[in-house]
Parts: sequence; structure tokens; C-alpha cells
Amino acid sequence: MRAWSWFSRRTLRVRLMAIGLVGIIGALLLGGGVLYAATGAALDRAVRAEARSSAQDVAVLVNDGRLPDPVPVSGAQLVQVLDAQNRVLSGSVAADRLTPVVTPQERSRVLRGDPVRVPGSRAGVSGPLEVAGVAAGPAGAPVLVVAAVPTADLETSRRVVRTLLLVAFPAFLLVIGAIAWRVIGSALRPVEALRQGAERIGEAADPGERLPVPPTRDEVQALATTLNGMLARLSDASTRQRAFVADAAHELRSPLATMRTQLEVAQRLGEDEWLAADLLPEVERLGRIVDDLLVLARAGAPSPSRRLEPVDLASLVTTVVARYAAARVPVTVRSGGRWALGVSSSVPGAAAGSAGGEGAGSAGEVQGVVVRGRPEELDRALSALLDNAVRHAASAVVVEVSRRPAQDGPDVARVTVSDDGSGIPEADRERVFDRFARLDDARDRDSGGSGLGLAIVRELVGRHGGRVRLEDAGPGTRAVVLLPLERAGQDHGGDGAGRLSPGSGGSAG
Repeated sequence: MRAWSWFSRRTLRVRLMAIGLVGIIGALLLGGGVLYAATGAALDRAVRAEARSSAQDVAVLVNDGRLPDPVPVSGAQLVQVLDAQNRVLSGSVAADRLTPVVTPQERSRVLRGDPVRVPGSRAGVSGPLEVAGVAAGPAGAPVLVVAAVPTADLETSRRVVRTLLLVAFPAFLLVIGAIAWRVIGSALRPVEALRQGAERIGEAADPGERLPVPPTRDEVQALATTLNGMLARLSDASTRQRAFVADAAHELRSPLATMRTQLEVAQRLGEDEWLAADLLPEVERLGRIVDDLLVLARAGAPSPSRRLEPVDLASLVTTVVARYAAARVPVTVRSGGRWALGVSSSVPGAAAGSAGGEGAGSAGEVQGVVVRGRPEELDRALSALLDNAVRHAASAVVVEVSRRPAQDGPDVARVTVSDDGSGIPEADRERVFDRFARLDDARDRDSGGSGLGLAIVRELVGRHGGRVRLEDAGPGTRAVVLLPLERAGQDHGGDGAGRLSPGSGGSAG
């Protein structure tokens, strides 16, 4: 089970390679075993046939009464002519004239034609001997002609075949493995291209981009074509949905503006003042919801013509904070510590803000924190965070801009917006980013929120390759925005932005 668990966690290329090699090894072992056995059997048959042929030739001489002494043989063969008592009557030059090459028990097996192999020491040679015999002579005095062939060359041939298999098969396996690795990689390359294309489409804002379709006529091409069709349908549905929201929000603006104007006039003229006082806040809230829906619709829509540009994040924060001079609670800009750059007093009240003062609308300007994005979208995101913080703060809102080191990449820009309100439970800090999410009575419609502010922040920050999260400010809540810094020589074109990995900015928390 552990081996299977390890195998199942490997890549598809490794698994295919392992399965292929196991199959090849099994085939090589089976084929090598069959080859070795067949070669040995063929050599045994050849030696046995050679011995029997020599014995038959000598038997012919015995039957014709022309047997010379010594018996003529070729090569390293040994021939003996044995009588009925298994005594040597004649033999070849190298054969022993006293000791028969076969025993009486082996003699009967030789007469039956069974394969018999005897020790070579009986004939004074090294290695075993393959023996074959043929009966000859008259009926009254039969003899047995025995021919023995040394099998040392046979064993040498087997050893050569065995060594060749043991040496050649691993080398052959390595060659086959290297070829299979390249072939499997080539076969999976279109799949990897599809994966990279899907990842690029997930990060890009161009709805017309599609997965690469390989030129081959195979299953991968069919898969790519099917996925491109699905992407086209999803893009069309998303476009229609965004268009509907944008059109609905746009069409609602006119009647809402008319209603608001009429209610303000009625309130000013004293006509149905109580009705205007009740309806005007609701109309204003409905107007904010329509505006937020329109922002969300535009944020999700691709806009390749709107190019990214370097944005001085600290200067942008200073500008946004300056608009909250008359806010319900003071909004200040605080130095970001060792990683924050110099603070200047280009905006009234900057000195108090940099010192952590409580004056309403005080702002400090931290220079040098430059990101790549669209100023109007970043302005909208910061404004949504400040609106949310001011709405729920008890006495103050503090904004901080700084550079922070990331865990696995370059430094990142960090913007925090902290309030000292009632805070958000840790279990709900992710849910509040959902659209129209409401937690309790303290954050109801009477507080003026539309329930879309944090959803807009996450959408806009995500379009710039950043991340946003909520933390405990003790007391209150701290919103942390991390954005990739502008890099020297970075291309400002296109609609995408460098993205932070999930572990980036760990020390920024």
C-alpha cells in the first residue's frame, strides 16, 4: 500500500515511464530466459546428433567387417567398441582401451537412445562428455559402438550467451528508457501547453484568449477544441451578465436621481417633510448600491485599452485621506516604521498625522512606494476601505503605507487601514468579502453601508495582482492590502499585473 501510495503521487510522465519500464523488463526477462533455454537446447541437440552420427558411421564399418584399429574419428570425439560384457574391443586414438566410457547401467540407456552425459575423467579429458551409442555386429556377437563428444565448448557457448544477456539487457534497457522518456515528454508537451494556457487565461483579462490547439489529429486536439468552446461560452455568459448589471445600474441612475431631487425639493419647501426625511436616506442608500454594482460590473469587465502605469501609492493615499477632513472621526496617516520612507507636510496637518495625531483629516505623505496599476481603481479601493473604517470606528482611523519584505520574492507595498471599532470575529473575516454580506445589527443598513464595499476592494486589488485580508487591530479591525511594487524596466502595457504568491508578504502581517 505504501508503494502504491508513493506511485500514485508521482507525475503522469513518471508513472507512464515506470509502467513502460516494468513491462519492458518483464519482456526482456522472459525473452532472455526463452533465448537462453532455446540456445542451450539447440546446442545439446547438435552435440548429441554429432555423437550419434559418428557412432553410426563406425557401426557401418563394424557391420561390413572393415573396422580398422584404431577407429578413425574427427575432431575431439572419442569412440569405443564394447562387447556384450561391456569390455573395450577397439577404440579411437584418444580413447581408453581398458575403461569403458559408460557403465552397464548407462549402457542400457544408450541402447534405448536416451541422452546420457558422463564425467570426462573416464576418458582422461576435462569437462563432461555427451554419449550416444549404436548396436552393431552379427546377431551372435553383438557389440555397442559408443561415441562421446566433449561439451566444454557447449558450456563456453552458454556462458557467452548468459554474459551477453546480463550485459546487453541493462544497456538496452537504459537506451529504451531514455527514448521512452523523450517520447512521453513529447506526447505530454501539448497537455503542458494546455495547462500553461489555462493558467494564463485565468490571470489575463482578455476574454478572447484561448488555449493552444496542437496540429495533431488526436485526443489532445479534440480536448483543446472542446475546452476552447467551453471558454467561449463562459466568456459570452460572463459578458452578458456584466452587460446586464452595468445596463441595469446605468438605467437606475436616472430615476433615482429624479427621486432624490424631488425629495430634496420637497424637504426644502416643507412639503411632506416627514415623508422626505424617511425616503431620502433610502434613496441615497439605493443610489450607493447602484454605484457599487456599476463599479463591480466595470471591474470584472476586460479593458485592454486601459494601460497600467506607475502609481505613487503613498501620494495616492495622501490624496484620498485629504478628502476625509470632515469625516465623523479623525483619519490620520502614520509612518510605517523602519520600512516606511520620509514623511513630508505637503498637506495641511501632515505633521500631526505623522506623529499619530488625532486631528481630523491630518495626512502624512510617504514618498517612494510605487506600484503598477490604474490610479482610479486604486483610489476607489482605498476609498471603500476608508468608508468602511470611518463607518464603524469608535474614535479614529489610521492609515499606514510602507514597504515590506516578502518571504519568497521582492519587497511588496503594504497599506493598512485600522479602526478602533467593535471588530470582526475571526470566523467572519473572510465572509465579509462576499457581496451583500452582513454580520450583525451593528453593521446593518442603518449604518449606511451597501454590503458591496469589501467585495469591490477585493475585486480591484485582485486586478492589480495583490491581496487583501482583515486582521485584529486590538481593538477594532485592520484591513491589510499587499501590492507588488513597480520593478525597474517593467513593461507598463497590457491589462495584467504581477501577482503575489500565496506566501508573499508573510512578514508584512
